[in-house]
Amino acid sequence: MLTHAEPATGHESTAQGDVGAYAWVVFALTVGLLLSDYMSRQVLNAVFPMLRTAWHLSDTHLGSLSSVVALMVGVLTFPLSVLADRWGRIKSIALMAAMWSLATLGCAFSTNYHEMLLARAFVGAGEAAYGSVGIALVLSIFPARLRATLTAAFMAGGAFGSVLGMAIGGVVAAHLGWRAAFGAMAVLGIVLLAGYGLLVTERQVAKLQPADSFPHTGAQGVSMNFRAVIKGLFSTKSVVCAYVGSGIHLLVPAAVWAWMPSFLNRYYAMSTGNAAMCAALFVLATAVGMVVCGNLADRLSKHRRERKWSIAVAFCVTCFVLLAVGFRMPAGAAQLGVIGAGMFFCAGSTGPSGAMVANLTPPSIHASAFATLTLANNLLGLAPAAILTGIVADRIGLLGALQLVPFAPLVAALAFFIGKRSYRADLQSVNVLREQAGH
Repeated sequence: MLTHAEPATGHESTAQGDVGAYAWVVFALTVGLLLSDYMSRQVLNAVFPMLRTAWHLSDTHLGSLSSVVALMVGVLTFPLSVLADRWGRIKSIALMAAMWSLATLGCAFSTNYHEMLLARAFVGAGEAAYGSVGIALVLSIFPARLRATLTAAFMAGGAFGSVLGMAIGGVVAAHLGWRAAFGAMAVLGIVLLAGYGLLVTERQVAKLQPADSFPHTGAQGVSMNFRAVIKGLFSTKSVVCAYVGSGIHLLVPAAVWAWMPSFLNRYYAMSTGNAAMCAALFVLATAVGMVVCGNLADRLSKHRRERKWSIAVAFCVTCFVLLAVGFRMPAGAAQLGVIGAGMFFCAGSTGPSGAMVANLTPPSIHASAFATLTLANNLLGLAPAAILTGIVADRIGLLGALQLVPFAPLVAALAFFIGKRSYRADLQSVNVLREQAGH
């Protein structure tokens, strides 16, 4: 039996709790590609100072190179994820990884801002549906009791990838130049893709999925009309609040990750390599926080499902307080320590919000549901964060811009609070629809 009262989805892989070794292999390889995804995305931030000098770019231009990736992800994630549900998730994952790796290689050969912007757009196109399709594949082969933990761990892969992208990218750029940094990320993506193609197959993954689950929720795709998909995605007020709260609260990590190397370079006089390495520690704090907070949410909501909403609110408020204080402190070790503590909680609501979305949508459209979550994450948080911070920084300075960023989690906390009020009733109505669909 499940250890807490999560909705019965008919989507329990492996009886009751035993998880096979191959499921963890699939999880590890899928997270590995996610690492490559974010390494390709975040290596840019490590070389911001170099590009600024080489091409005489403003903060607005630099921010646009970062934001265009999230913008493409936001625009394309839903249609590409729906196609992946139909065409097959594993084949879609391979195609996406190939695209972002080749586009990252294109960044290495860019000769001006406009070429780089185009290449970065293709990086975003390749990454567009990976997060939603990858997590849907993972959730299809694990028990529902692990959803918040797995969602947080999977999404934290993006943070760890950002750590590696910024740290390794900064070191490579310091020794071999910024072009070599992009090239290294591209080669790594191609190598990981080859390993994924050899070890993960649709046939083997299908064996991990229960025969009585909703039809075609795994590697082979799902056939549903568009109207039914939309109805399932936006059927309740609480799921909409989960989308909105998740998206807005991610504005903080997106802005700080993008601009921390530049912040350290300008206000702490660090070199490009040292700033990138130090900034990677703040990203690491976010990654660890995502996993810890996701697991904590599962544990604290073991017997009370709606408690995940209160936990998400608490994480958002804690992040606001710490970062609002931190960015107003004088430069020094104490300031960096408080900012680091704030970054630990800045994406803490990722796991709870992902679990909420999974609980409030049918398993047959989980890829589309996580695509919608990804859409909200990108259009409300990840896409505008870097460029808006850059625009404001051109007017009041980078420090002033970063001092405004922590107010975003307060808005997210309000969305989560509203969602909590209708969650219990919404969950009951969704379970009724699932039972009807099962018959």
